[in-house]
Amino acid sequence: MSEATEFRHLVRISGRDLDGGKKLIVALSDLKGVGYNFAQVITTKLSLDPRVRLGTLTEDQVRVVEEAIQSTAKASLPPWFYNRRKDPQTGEAKQLLGSDLDFVQKNDIQAEKDIQSWKGIRHGLGLKVRGQRTRTTGRKGRTVGVRKATLVAAAREAAAKKEEK
Repeated sequence: MSEATEFRHLVRISGRDLDGGKKLIVALSDLKGVGYNFAQVITTKLSLDPRVRLGTLTEDQVRVVEEAIQSTAKASLPPWFYNRRKDPQTGEAKQLLGSDLDFVQKNDIQAEKDIQSWKGIRHGLGLKVRGQRTRTTGRKGRTVGVRKATLVAAAREAAAKKEEK
C-alpha cells in the first residue's frame, strides 16, 4: 500500500491524538487554542485542501501542519489572528496551545487578583466578571431555592433510620 492511499484513524499533532476521519479544518480546531478560523487560515497558507480528511495526509504534510501551528511567526499572519495579543511580558502577539494557554490564563487571573482590580475581585468571589446580570443568572453552586419535597423526603428517611436503631 502506498503512503498516499494509507488512511490513519489517529493522527498525533501537537501532543494530541486527532480523529483522522474528520475534515482537516474541523480536526485542527479540536486542538485547544486553535479555532475554526485559525485552522482555515493555516490550511490556506499551506495550500492544503480543507475538505480532505486528516487521516489521508502524508507524514510530511502532517509535519508541515504541525510546524505551522507550533511556530506561527513563520506564517506571517496579522497580529489580530493570534489568541495572545500584546503579551504583557514581551509585548508580542503569539498563538498559544494546550496547557500553555491554560497556564497563561491562570497567571493572568492571578495577577488580576493580586493587584485587586475589579475583575480580580469578581474572579475571587466566583461572580460574573464582564458586566453580566447576576440577579437571575450565574447561580451555579449556590442554593437557588428550597425544595420542600426533597427536604420532607430527607427528613422522613432520617426519622426512619433513627427508629430502626
